[in-house]
Parts: sequence; C-alpha cells; structure tokens
Amino acid sequence: MPLTTTARRAAAVALLAVLGLAGLGAAPAAAGTAWTVRTAANDFGADRRNYGYTLDPGGSLTDGLVIANPGTAPLRLSVYAADAFTTEDGRLDLLAQGARSAAVGAWVRPSRPDVTVPAGGSVEVPFTLTLPPGAAPGEYLGGVVTAPAGSGERRGIRIRLRVGGELRPRLSVEDPRVGYAGGGDATVTYTIRNTGNAVLAARQAVSVSGVRAGRIGDSPRLLPGESWKVSVPVHGVTPVLRLTGTIEVVPLLTDASNSIAPLAAVRATASAWGVSWGWALPAIAAGCGLVAAFVALRRRRASR
Repeated sequence: MPLTTTARRAAAVALLAVLGLAGLGAAPAAAGTAWTVRTAANDFGADRRNYGYTLDPGGSLTDGLVIANPGTAPLRLSVYAADAFTTEDGRLDLLAQGARSAAVGAWVRPSRPDVTVPAGGSVEVPFTLTLPPGAAPGEYLGGVVTAPAGSGERRGIRIRLRVGGELRPRLSVEDPRVGYAGGGDATVTYTIRNTGNAVLAARQAVSVSGVRAGRIGDSPRLLPGESWKVSVPVHGVTPVLRLTGTIEVVPLLTDASNSIAPLAAVRATASAWGVSWGWALPAIAAGCGLVAAFVALRRRRASR
C-alpha cells in the first residue's frame, strides 16, 4: 500500500517498536538495549511522552532530549532530526539519517551532531525548532533520533508540530472500482488520499448493490499528501445485470489531547457488470446459436 515515493521508501529504515504504530514516544529501558531517551523537563513540562508544539511561521523555540546510558562503557551516538512517514504496513516511521527531510527534519537542529554518554550517566542535548517565514499552515510529524555509528538500531521521540494558520482536514476517495468474480463474491478497491493539511485516519464502509461488506478497520493515520490503497471483499452479492459499489469514508481528526473528532463523510461509487465471463460467454454463445438457427430457418422457408 504505497504511501510515499519509491525514493523515500528506499531511504527509510524501520525504527524499533518504540517508534512504531504505538507512536513515536520516549523509549523505555528494555532487555538488551544500550541506551534510553526521554524528553527534557522544562517549561514545556516533565515526563512527556513526546514533543508537541504550536508555532507560527517564522517562530522559534528550544527544547531538549535526555539520553541515558545504563551500560558500563561510554556510548557515542549521532543525534539528528527527520521527517515522519507512514509505512506500507501502516506504521509511523522516520526517514533514515542522511535522507532529505522537507519539514520537521529540516527545521529542527540539535545543538550537536553527536554525543558521548558516560557509563551509567545521562546527557541532555538541546535542540532548536525554527520555522521559515513561508512555512505552510497545518500539521507535521517528525522526530529527534539517536543512533550509534554503523548500527541500524535507533531510539527517538516523536515531534508533532502544528503550524499556525487555517487547518483544512480533507480526504478524497480516488480510483473506485468494483470487480465481480461470480458466485456472489465482489471486490471493491479504492485509494484514500489526504488532500488537506491535517493528519487524518479514515473510518470506512463499503457496500455493493445494497449488500454491506464486513467490518473494515480504520485506515492508519495519513500525513498530508499520503495515500492508502484499500481492497474490500463483499460476499452474498446478487448477480444483477449491473452492480454498484458505494464507498463511504469518514475522516477522523485527532487533536493534541488525543480526542478523535469524526468529520463529514466522503462518498464515491463505481459500477461493474454483475455477471462473470465464465457464465456469460456460454450464454452469449447459446444466444448466437439460436439466432443463427432462426435465420437459417427463415431462409429455408423463403426458398420454398
């Protein structure tokens, strides 16, 4: 289910579970890990799960990331910021170090590119978020990441940024299609695209000529510009001559307090023939045979 360009997918490296579907939050200590990260305690709060900011274009702020090393040897880590994206399996991930970021990853600057954390100690790394004057209004996701040299293991904390201005949450349903395989089984496919400037998930409902599909899970949260391909089986469809598939998508907007607000539904339809070719071709052949026999009979009668 492609959500980003091929180049971005190739540049991305999957983060550990702490940066996965559950959200990019502070990494707790776990068996086998060599370091942990948490938000700094300051005017923004203490014991935060992640970073959340509202900032106008041209604005700037400073926060901090605390890195702890419970090991018995000093640990050297790179520190960088990156844009977020949704993976093909619906998880939130961050671009790999060195991949080009266009938003949060480009606007956040750690005070140093790397840090050595003493054994049994911790280090706070300040970072500055500076928005360009022309930053477009809307929601952005990214994160601050730490990683040892030459290792695919990473620890990071999510940044959710709201740039001041009008919020326009919008989803579209694109390329709706209905396929009928016979035996009462139909398939509806479509693409959900985030055409607005807010992070949105989608609640979905699908039917074919009045027959509803089974329960469909909500889509993952999609960043502005991302899309999600969906394929839904619908069983028990009566094979009428023409079938109509109906798709209803309700955008789900999550605010800073994690409250979910459903927005106005978006609908799309698609049609398909309600007969399978495996049944239709013999029927057509039989019909053509009857017509040919009738024409031949008329000709014999006319020649007498």
